[in-house]
Amino acid sequence: MVTRFRPGQLLAHRHFTHKDLVWVPLVRVVSDDERGLLMWMPHGTPMMREVTLDGRGPRGMPFSDWLREPKHMVGDIHRGPNILKLVPPDSSHSVWWLFRPPGIFAAWYVNLERPIARWDDGAVAGIDTTDFDLDIWVWPDRRWQWKDEHELAERLGFPDHYWVSDPDAVWAEGRRVIPKIEAGDFPFDGTWTDFTPDPGWEIPDRMPEGWDRPRVG
Repeated sequence: MVTRFRPGQLLAHRHFTHKDLVWVPLVRVVSDDERGLLMWMPHGTPMMREVTLDGRGPRGMPFSDWLREPKHMVGDIHRGPNILKLVPPDSSHSVWWLFRPPGIFAAWYVNLERPIARWDDGAVAGIDTTDFDLDIWVWPDRRWQWKDEHELAERLGFPDHYWVSDPDAVWAEGRRVIPKIEAGDFPFDGTWTDFTPDPGWEIPDRMPEGWDRPRVG
């Protein structure tokens, strides 16, 4: 039986590599139905992320250097735009709506990733996934462009360490989404481009206890 989340519920949106937890933003459930799990991640929301001991992230250095560096998880906040995220049912991608202040839709973003595993421990709940690095930018006029293909190619040179074991499947998932983009089919049909969050949804000031529980799936 699929765990369903309730509107307004806070979730730990956890991203793993192999066994390592590397990024955990806190998101709020908008809806969870036949269209998928829709979540809101505003600017300023708390998160945990993996960095080197001197505070650098993986994109601040070659992947070979990142693998050698000692790392730890630190608390932070989401410093980017307000983001609405949809995880379609049984999919290996999510679709993000990016909004610039004061809530103007700027672009879609297709994030290629492992299908989510849901969990609910009562006091804290969440979803677990793995980011496959390759993405697609989609502008409001539905022009699109691959993103981070060079990052994917670089990291595939380290098969003993890299978490993407089947790059052909990752590319194929992206190509399955492109016809929907070009046709303007859901979710690229204008749905939720005027989204506004519930005014009662306050941004928490910290992550909930239990965000680092063992991985599911």
